[in-house]
Amino acid sequence: MRRLGLLIPSSNVVLEPLAVKRSDLQVHVTRLGVLDVKLDADSLAQFAMDKQVAAAKLLCDAKVEAIVWGGTSASWLGIEHDETFVRRVEAETGVPTTTTVLEINRQLAALGAKRIGVVTPYTEDVAMQINRNYAAMGYEIGGWRHDGGDLSNDFAKIPEDTIQKMIEDVAQNDVEAVVIMCTNVAAADLADRLQPRLGISIIDSAAATLDLSWQQISR
Repeated sequence: MRRLGLLIPSSNVVLEPLAVKRSDLQVHVTRLGVLDVKLDADSLAQFAMDKQVAAAKLLCDAKVEAIVWGGTSASWLGIEHDETFVRRVEAETGVPTTTTVLEINRQLAALGAKRIGVVTPYTEDVAMQINRNYAAMGYEIGGWRHDGGDLSNDFAKIPEDTIQKMIEDVAQNDVEAVVIMCTNVAAADLADRLQPRLGISIIDSAAATLDLSWQQISR
């Protein structure tokens, strides 16, 4: 069985069960210490590049064939953060590497979607930063909803009906795709159910991570 190395936030409780359920890969996981999502210095320091790269390199001890950062931090830090992470890990390990946000962007490009909706569990200031970053990349934010939380453990506890309402609210704004931006939101199955009914593409971050993992290891 092919071996995938998955780096996830330490507080993420969604990706591993989803990987067991949906992936045919042998997934090996390591964690980066992440407890909250804020824009203050202490929270941003959780994603310090040297720390993140060091965590990813531990996966090489398991002789993995690809490495994926299963977090969406680049959505508010800026896409350059993930691009630098990928360059450094590949240069220092020789292992093909990519990230959830890079895959989300790839899927949006493949869809040709320019007017998008964004659903997040985050506070308004983080959600607005994500919107600004995507606008700078040429996307029109047709609608957005945020749950208002900053503790990562709480993201996985958001009720499905709350997530569904946020998606449905955003979808009413003539968007071409909806992105659920957080891999610790349990919405993969919900997205699959809502997509045909709403008639638009719904990109769930956790599901996109596993889609990406298979593509990355099959290159």
